Amino acid sequence: MSSDLYEQIISDRGSFERMIARLPGFEGYLDRKARRTADRLLREHLAEQLSQQIRRLARIETMLLDNGGFTLMSKTQSAKTKLQMFRDRIEAAAPGYSGFFEAIKIEANELEMLYAFDEMQVVYLDKIKAVLDTLENAANGKEGVEEAISALDALTVDANDAFGRRGDALLKLKVSGSSANSGGE
Repeated sequence: MSSDLYEQIISDRGSFERMIARLPGFEGYLDRKARRTADRLLREHLAEQLSQQIRRLARIETMLLDNGGFTLMSKTQSAKTKLQMFRDRIEAAAPGYSGFFEAIKIEANELEMLYAFDEMQVVYLDKIKAVLDTLENAANGKEGVEEAISALDALTVDANDAFGRRGDALLKLKVSGSSANSGGE
C-alpha cells in the first residue's frame, strides 16, 4: 500500500473532526458500538450526494446537446458510468467498522488509515462537485468542454481506485486479524 495514491490520501486528509462536522448525526463515529451505524450513515450520505451530482451531470449533458454537443455524449457517458460505479460501490460496500472489528484487535494506526480512506471519499465528492462546476461553466461558455469532461473522467477513475484500495485495506485487516485470532487466543 505504498503507492502514490496512498501517500496522497494520507497527506491530503484534514482533521477527522472536519469530516464529522460535515455529516449530520455523525458524532458517534469513534464510539466502537456506533461504528457500523456511522459507517452506514457516511455511505448513505455520500451515495445521496453523488446521486445529486449524477443528476447534475445529466442536466449538463442536456445543455451540451441543446448546443450541438452530440459528439461529446460518448465521453460524458463514460464519465457518468464511472461516477455511477463510484456511487454504487460506496452504497453497496461492506461496512468497515462492523462484525470483524469485534473479533480482531485493530491497532490505532490501522484504524486511522481507514478513517483516512473514508475522509478521502468526502474529498473526492468535493472534487467531483468542483469539476462539474468547471464543466458547467465550460458548457455555458462553449469553451474548454472536452478538457473538463476529460478531467471528470480522470477524477472518477481516481475515485474508484481509491475506493478499491479501501476495500483492499479492509480485506488485509480481516485476513491478518483472522490469522492472529487462529493462533490460540
